[in-house]
Amino acid sequence: MDNEAVNTVEEIEEGQDNHPEAESAEEQSAREKKEAQARAFREKKRRLIPPFVMLLAGAAVSITLRTQHYDMKSMLIILLCSLIGFYIAGCILKGMLDRFEHQLEEADMEEGEVIEKELAEEGKIK
Repeated sequence: MDNEAVNTVEEIEEGQDNHPEAESAEEQSAREKKEAQARAFREKKRRLIPPFVMLLAGAAVSITLRTQHYDMKSMLIILLCSLIGFYIAGCILKGMLDRFEHQLEEADMEEGEVIEKELAEEGKIK
Protein backbone atom coordinates (compact mmCIF):
# COMPACT_ATOMS: atom_id res chain seq x y z
CA MET A 1 0.00 0.00 0.00
CA ASP A 2 1.22 3.46 -0.66
CA ASN A 3 2.50 5.48 2.28
CA GLU A 4 0.38 8.51 1.44
CA ALA A 5 -2.85 6.57 1.96
CA VAL A 6 -1.67 5.11 5.27
CA ASN A 7 -0.50 8.50 6.50
CA THR A 8 -3.85 10.04 5.62
CA VAL A 9 -5.77 7.57 7.77
CA GLU A 10 -3.30 7.97 10.62
CA GLU A 11 -3.57 11.75 10.44
CA ILE A 12 -7.36 11.57 10.49
CA GLU A 13 -7.37 9.19 13.44
CA GLU A 14 -4.79 11.26 15.36
CA GLY A 15 -6.88 14.37 14.86
CA GLN A 16 -9.83 12.78 16.65
CA ASP A 17 -10.42 14.00 20.17
CA ASN A 18 -11.04 11.26 22.75
CA HIS A 19 -12.65 13.54 25.35
CA PRO A 20 -16.36 13.87 24.47
CA GLU A 21 -17.18 15.63 27.77
CA ALA A 22 -15.11 18.70 26.85
CA GLU A 23 -16.55 19.11 23.34
CA SER A 24 -19.03 21.65 22.15
CA ALA A 25 -21.64 20.78 19.55
CA GLU A 26 -19.43 22.10 16.73
CA GLU A 27 -16.41 20.14 17.90
CA GLN A 28 -18.49 16.99 18.24
CA SER A 29 -19.92 17.34 14.72
CA ALA A 30 -16.42 17.98 13.36
CA ARG A 31 -15.13 14.88 15.17
CA GLU A 32 -18.01 12.79 13.82
CA LYS A 33 -17.29 14.08 10.33
CA LYS A 34 -13.62 13.08 10.64
CA GLU A 35 -14.61 9.64 11.92
CA ALA A 36 -16.97 9.20 8.98
CA GLN A 37 -14.20 10.19 6.56
CA ALA A 38 -11.81 7.72 8.16
CA ARG A 39 -14.42 4.94 7.99
CA ALA A 40 -15.12 5.71 4.33
CA PHE A 41 -11.40 5.69 3.53
CA ARG A 42 -10.88 2.33 5.26
CA GLU A 43 -13.92 0.90 3.45
CA LYS A 44 -12.54 2.11 0.13
CA LYS A 45 -9.22 0.34 0.76
CA ARG A 46 -10.89 -2.80 2.09
CA ARG A 47 -13.04 -3.15 -1.03
CA LEU A 48 -9.88 -4.06 -2.98
CA ILE A 49 -9.00 -7.10 -0.83
CA PRO A 50 -10.99 -9.78 -2.77
CA PRO A 51 -9.63 -8.86 -6.23
CA PHE A 52 -6.04 -8.71 -4.97
CA VAL A 53 -6.32 -12.09 -3.24
CA MET A 54 -7.88 -13.58 -6.36
CA LEU A 55 -5.28 -12.18 -8.75
CA LEU A 56 -2.33 -13.13 -6.55
CA ALA A 57 -3.60 -16.70 -6.23
CA GLY A 58 -4.35 -16.80 -9.97
CA ALA A 59 -0.80 -15.78 -10.80
CA ALA A 60 0.63 -18.45 -8.49
CA VAL A 61 -1.65 -21.15 -9.92
CA SER A 62 -0.88 -20.12 -13.53
CA ILE A 63 2.85 -20.27 -12.97
CA THR A 64 2.60 -23.61 -11.16
CA LEU A 65 0.41 -25.18 -13.84
CA ARG A 66 2.65 -23.88 -16.61
CA THR A 67 5.78 -25.34 -15.00
CA GLN A 68 4.01 -28.68 -14.50
CA HIS A 69 3.20 -28.79 -18.25
CA TYR A 70 -0.58 -29.15 -17.97
CA ASP A 71 -2.55 -29.10 -21.21
CA MET A 72 -4.43 -25.86 -21.95
CA LYS A 73 -7.96 -27.14 -21.29
CA SER A 74 -7.10 -28.56 -17.87
CA MET A 75 -5.08 -25.49 -17.00
CA LEU A 76 -7.95 -23.11 -17.77
CA ILE A 77 -10.48 -25.16 -15.81
CA ILE A 78 -8.21 -25.34 -12.76
CA LEU A 79 -7.38 -21.64 -13.04
CA LEU A 80 -11.07 -20.66 -13.25
CA CYS A 81 -11.94 -22.76 -10.21
CA SER A 82 -9.05 -21.34 -8.20
CA LEU A 83 -9.94 -17.75 -9.16
CA ILE A 84 -13.53 -18.24 -8.03
CA GLY A 85 -12.44 -19.97 -4.82
CA PHE A 86 -9.92 -17.29 -3.87
CA TYR A 87 -12.37 -14.48 -4.70
CA ILE A 88 -14.81 -16.06 -2.24
CA ALA A 89 -12.00 -16.39 0.32
CA GLY A 90 -11.18 -12.67 -0.16
CA CYS A 91 -14.85 -11.75 0.32
CA ILE A 92 -14.93 -13.76 3.55
CA LEU A 93 -11.77 -12.01 4.76
CA LYS A 94 -13.27 -8.61 3.92
CA GLY A 95 -16.49 -9.51 5.73
CA MET A 96 -14.57 -10.54 8.84
CA LEU A 97 -12.63 -7.26 8.85
CA ASP A 98 -15.87 -5.29 8.42
CA ARG A 99 -17.48 -7.17 11.30
CA PHE A 100 -14.47 -6.58 13.59
CA GLU A 101 -14.51 -2.87 12.81
CA HIS A 102 -18.26 -2.70 13.47
CA GLN A 103 -17.78 -4.41 16.85
CA LEU A 104 -15.03 -1.95 17.77
CA GLU A 105 -17.23 0.99 16.83
CA GLU A 106 -20.08 -0.36 18.97
CA ALA A 107 -17.72 -0.81 21.92
CA ASP A 108 -16.46 2.77 21.52
CA MET A 109 -20.01 4.10 21.36
CA GLU A 110 -20.99 2.20 24.50
CA GLU A 111 -17.88 3.48 26.26
CA GLY A 112 -18.76 7.04 25.24
CA GLU A 113 -22.32 6.62 26.58
CA VAL A 114 -20.98 5.36 29.91
CA ILE A 115 -18.66 8.38 30.19
CA GLU A 116 -21.52 10.75 29.38
CA LYS A 117 -23.76 9.11 31.99
CA GLU A 118 -21.00 9.33 34.61
CA LEU A 119 -20.47 13.01 33.85
CA ALA A 120 -24.21 13.66 34.06
CA GLU A 121 -24.35 11.91 37.44
CA GLU A 122 -21.36 13.89 38.70
CA GLY A 123 -23.05 17.10 37.58
CA LYS A 124 -26.21 16.19 39.51
CA ILE A 125 -24.26 15.29 42.64
CA LYS A 126 -22.23 18.51 42.71
